[in-house]
Amino acid sequence: MQRKALYGLLLIGLIAAPFAGAYPLFVMKVLCFALFAAAFNLLIGYTGLLSFGHAMFLATAGYLTGYTMQSLNFTPELGVLAGTAAATLIGVVTGLFAIRRQGIYFSMVTLALAQMVYFIYLQAPFTHGEDGLQGVPRGNLFGVLPLASDLVLYYVVLVVMVLAFLLIVRIVHSPFGQVLGAIKENEPRAISLGYDTDRFKLLAFVLSAGLAGLAGSLKVLVLGFETLGDAYWTLSGLVILMTLVGGMGTVFGPIVGAALIVSLEDRLGDIGTALASVTGVGWFNSLGESATIVTGLIFIACVLAFRRGIVGEIVARARILRA
Repeated sequence: MQRKALYGLLLIGLIAAPFAGAYPLFVMKVLCFALFAAAFNLLIGYTGLLSFGHAMFLATAGYLTGYTMQSLNFTPELGVLAGTAAATLIGVVTGLFAIRRQGIYFSMVTLALAQMVYFIYLQAPFTHGEDGLQGVPRGNLFGVLPLASDLVLYYVVLVVMVLAFLLIVRIVHSPFGQVLGAIKENEPRAISLGYDTDRFKLLAFVLSAGLAGLAGSLKVLVLGFETLGDAYWTLSGLVILMTLVGGMGTVFGPIVGAALIVSLEDRLGDIGTALASVTGVGWFNSLGESATIVTGLIFIACVLAFRRGIVGEIVARARILRA
């Protein structure tokens, strides 16, 4: 009941956010990365598979959605479906190769394939190379809802996000999710019980890729562009950081981690300027250019001080107090 009440308060806050002074574009960006982190968490937090190449699913969906809407005049719903389907298809191909290995070898396979996809997008004509896709139109959803309005798009993205998170919760608490948990805890024992673990891991990988693709498609609608930065390995590292900081293996953790990291990257320059004006130390003015250093320090602090992540530590302490 407490968890449901917390989710209800979060939903009410998100519904009221545009009227409370929140910038809709910024909140939508946070929501897209929250879904991306939640998709990754489905793989690492509930199945125990560490992927170093999840950025390729986000970028693939983004490029396909942007290209089909800009060059083929697809409607928004068809563009998002095309992008998500493309990411899911790449997830199937990648998963078939990756699940043959375990541990660090699984991670290296995903990283190698992701870098291969990155160089393909660097050379492919439809991605426009380093310039990326610019000026992607939003269009009208189902020919009725004008997505050019930030407020309309905000609530469309919010509805999609809520449905996606409900799907993740349903997956985690289903018999399928229980088998994934068993594979994470002790795969040989799951095999001895008669489960085809490779099939379960492949399905979890494909679901994670599809949800990451959905996040990428929505991100293009929100921002109106797609660049090579979304396909680079650093974004795969960033989503790992979001998941670990928020709390791996928790539903709410990736949302907190994504909100924290995106807010830091977006507002770090303003924070540095404010600190420089208060303390008189000019170095703080360059804090916005040191976002990577700050996020790295956060990662180190998370690993050393609270390995369960923010939400994971809160849940653990609550259990102790309840006991």
